Amino acid sequence: MDGLLVSPIPATAVIAGKILSQTVRGMIQGFLILGLAMAVFGVRIYGSPIIMVFVMLMGVASFVGVGIILTSIAPEQETAQMLVILLQFPMMFLSGIIFPISQLPGWMQWIGRGMPLYYAADALRKVMILNAGLNVIGGDIVILVAYSIFTMFAAVPVFKRAMTR
Repeated sequence: MDGLLVSPIPATAVIAGKILSQTVRGMIQGFLILGLAMAVFGVRIYGSPIIMVFVMLMGVASFVGVGIILTSIAPEQETAQMLVILLQFPMMFLSGIIFPISQLPGWMQWIGRGMPLYYAADALRKVMILNAGLNVIGGDIVILVAYSIFTMFAAVPVFKRAMTR
């Protein structure tokens, strides 16, 4: 990061590069997990692979802004990793990934529905298992896009402020 700070690269280019690299990394991770699930567990995709990739992209994009915010406010890399883990595990439990969200108390369901992972998982389940189209998952997509836009716009000033520290 120090090398980037002394170079003549504009802050917006650094942020755009960070967003792009994290999005590519997230998509590669998603494809690796999907490939392993198909090879090892015999998972089949009944829906459109194009819609599935689009939902994965929107899901990854919704997390990139959050990741940039967390890494920008952390003073060290180890602290940033701990913050991300601190957010990831409760999100998995509260978003219906491990067990159905309907099993949670009402107030925890509200928290779970406030997280982007709930909408990404819901849309992916509908596309991959139920062969749903965009008209069925439109609500999930709108929320993921809104979450992505909001977190990206929030991440830019936080990252710029971190670059000037």
